[in-house]
Amino acid sequence: MSDSRKRREALLYHAKPKPGKIEVVPTKKYATQRDLALAYSPGVAEPCLEIAKDKKNIYRYTAKGNLVAVISNGTAVLGLGDIGAEASKPVMEGKGLLFKIFADIDVFDIEVDAKDVDKFVETVKAIAPTFGGINLEDIKAPEAFEIERRLKEELDIPVMHDDQHGTAIISAAALKNALEIAGKDIKEVKVVVNGAGAAAVSCSRLYIALGVRPENIIMCDSKGVIRKDRDNLTSQKAEFATDVDVHTLEEAMKNSDVFIGLSKGNVVSPEMILSMAANPIVFAMANPTPEIDYNLAIQTRDDIIMATGRSDHPNQVNNVLGFPFIFRGALDVRATKINEEMKMAAVHALANLAKETVPEQVNIAYNETNIQFGRDYIIPKPFDTRLIEEIPPAVAKAAIESGVATEPITNWNRYKEELAERLGTGSKMMRMLTNRAKTDPKRVVFAEADQLDVLKAAQISHDEGVAIPILLGNKNIIKIMMEQINFDADVEIIDPKCDTEDERRDEFAKLYWDKMKRKGVTYLEAQKWMRERNYFAAMMVNCEHADALVTGYSRNYPSVAKPMIELIGKAKGVERVAATNLMLTSQGPLFFSDTTMNIDPSAHDLAKIAHMTSMTMKMFGLDPHLAMLSFSNFGSSRSESARKVSHAVELIHKSHPEVSIDGEVQADFAVNSEMMKGKFPFSKLTDRRVNGLIFPNLESANISYKLMKELNKIDSIGPIVMGLAKPAHIIQLGASVDEIVNMVCIAVVDAQEKMKIKQ
Repeated sequence: MSDSRKRREALLYHAKPKPGKIEVVPTKKYATQRDLALAYSPGVAEPCLEIAKDKKNIYRYTAKGNLVAVISNGTAVLGLGDIGAEASKPVMEGKGLLFKIFADIDVFDIEVDAKDVDKFVETVKAIAPTFGGINLEDIKAPEAFEIERRLKEELDIPVMHDDQHGTAIISAAALKNALEIAGKDIKEVKVVVNGAGAAAVSCSRLYIALGVRPENIIMCDSKGVIRKDRDNLTSQKAEFATDVDVHTLEEAMKNSDVFIGLSKGNVVSPEMILSMAANPIVFAMANPTPEIDYNLAIQTRDDIIMATGRSDHPNQVNNVLGFPFIFRGALDVRATKINEEMKMAAVHALANLAKETVPEQVNIAYNETNIQFGRDYIIPKPFDTRLIEEIPPAVAKAAIESGVATEPITNWNRYKEELAERLGTGSKMMRMLTNRAKTDPKRVVFAEADQLDVLKAAQISHDEGVAIPILLGNKNIIKIMMEQINFDADVEIIDPKCDTEDERRDEFAKLYWDKMKRKGVTYLEAQKWMRERNYFAAMMVNCEHADALVTGYSRNYPSVAKPMIELIGKAKGVERVAATNLMLTSQGPLFFSDTTMNIDPSAHDLAKIAHMTSMTMKMFGLDPHLAMLSFSNFGSSRSESARKVSHAVELIHKSHPEVSIDGEVQADFAVNSEMMKGKFPFSKLTDRRVNGLIFPNLESANISYKLMKELNKIDSIGPIVMGLAKPAHIIQLGASVDEIVNMVCIAVVDAQEKMKIKQ
């Protein structure tokens, strides 16, 4: 992607469909006059009076307990430097987004136009009653140290400067595990820290708390080694000044065990890496360009343990592993501060989690067979759903034990359940799926590439690295459109109608005719059909000229589905092709089947659809729990429709007893586990969160998913075709660009799975 297009896309992302990345959403009813009278005057007076009596009641009646302020003055933004308070706002909104999606913490971002320490501290103190915690961000050193120190001392809510402590906590966890793998004693290792800003100082302090000896740390800045005989050192630099006879980074690296890079890219050479001790640990955390390129470093030494700040290499030191979960734990016990004990608890919890067996969902998300503790896995992955269940409890326990918690937790099992429920949003599923597609992108045919939205989706798929696009359509038209949207990548463009495709078209026609000649198709008809893009695309996948296809944007679903089923055919053992939609609800991912294919399936068909849905959900890394829906509950009606559904459940219980499914059951009982347990404790779905719904017919499934999508603004991915022999996926007529890209990710993952089976 060109720099100009990256810039334009970034600006569009932040500007459309409305400016910014976060918004305030009501949490109470507001439809009636009675609701408004309770929300504001006169009803609002009652909680105000209760808080006036006792300030602690603010946590009971307001959002303070789950509200964090992300505060900056814009003096040290992201490597952009001192760009001012207003210019820092997009970054602070982004931080708020991460707080929400990873730990369900609400955020107001606050940009303070004040560089003076006293003025900044005074401003933050004045607004602090609004918040349950304060995350300081992008404030330059040395002012950042003084600002954080004073706010921690003068406020009674958690305060943390993430630029300092986030990197320190994550890298300390990684260091602890790396030393274990390298077989080195933390008390004996020699550590070189390149960089002397807030993060470097905080990291060094935490490493010392972890066990590194202060005299074994050599810190460097842009002038070289920070020595005691240097003039005009800040108090923070003086804290790490050495009298060892070394003056340059190159000299400091000799025989060192650990290199910590918090500086700038490409300042470490292969010769420096070679001069380190056996089993060197190198954390090159400058971003986006590390102090030494990852591939260069591992080619230089095969005994190296390497981490970077980048997501495209193993062992990413990513602050998102820390700050959302640290604040989550602090808020949940109403801690008065984030102290050293809480930070160290996060270090050990992260380090220990990396040693646990990795859930299959994480393996699938990163397209790995078996991620396990070792040189390429010393810290957990950001998409590991266990993070929210492990880090906050560790932090909360440390807060309680160190005496800074004001609302201790007693039922830890229930607390872990509540934490898991906080990540119900299904959007995380799409992020995991996209990440998985990127690990092994496949060749995807875009059968309608002369449609602007389809071409844009192909462009995004290419630029994001989720697929290798093959564009079908008139070459001249597509090239003109590509110029218009600055899609300048070298991608394959094929016009099935042009003379240069005669040979391949004839090959496809012969194969198609051979399959269909006893079903009324003549050879001439086969040749004619191969000029049609959907037929040509399907044959490309059949003949392994491509790995998957996406189509359907400009034509109605049945007219596209027919050639896909006809040409590609059903997978082995499949009697009927079906489709499911993934609904990304606030309660988590929910699959709806069958939404597009089977108008009035029999009980036998429903059982097959349920089994295919279960297998598809496993492809997403989910543990399927299916409800077979009806207007009836477990025999309450003897109508033909209800009995059909009940019989389908009996059939799948017999043929696939391993599938977690029950019914017939009404939809509200299916999605409400408390109702299910109260009325039908005998059900197989008791105490399980249903994440798949099998509808009795096409009408009910199609109407339900479209109503949910439009009325509740729920994102829907699909329909996902189930049961075809090859990865062919059909988007809805007029699908949005994002919906097409999502379907491309599905197609790529489907291709990955089918290739595994083939192997």
